[in-house]
Amino acid sequence: MKTFIALVHKDEDSAWGVTFPDLPGCFSAADSFSDVLAQAGQALELWFKDQPMVEPRDMDAIKDEVADDVTRGACLMVVPYNPTS
Repeated sequence: MKTFIALVHKDEDSAWGVTFPDLPGCFSAADSFSDVLAQAGQALELWFKDQPMVEPRDMDAIKDEVADDVTRGACLMVVPYNPTS
């Protein structure tokens, strides 16, 4: 199993948004925070149907890159990915 770091953010009057710094273009959204992890996991599954496996960076390698987002209220979340094939 691999784990990818997701950037989770929410603007006023919007759903929770999730992006993956290691996977440009891979994103998801959820209406409630309790659904964020499941939706993010589903986004990873869909992403890797058409993309080659990427070696994920760890939290320390990503946190400086997204520091401005975190300062504005975003948070980081670890999302597990277990390829089925």
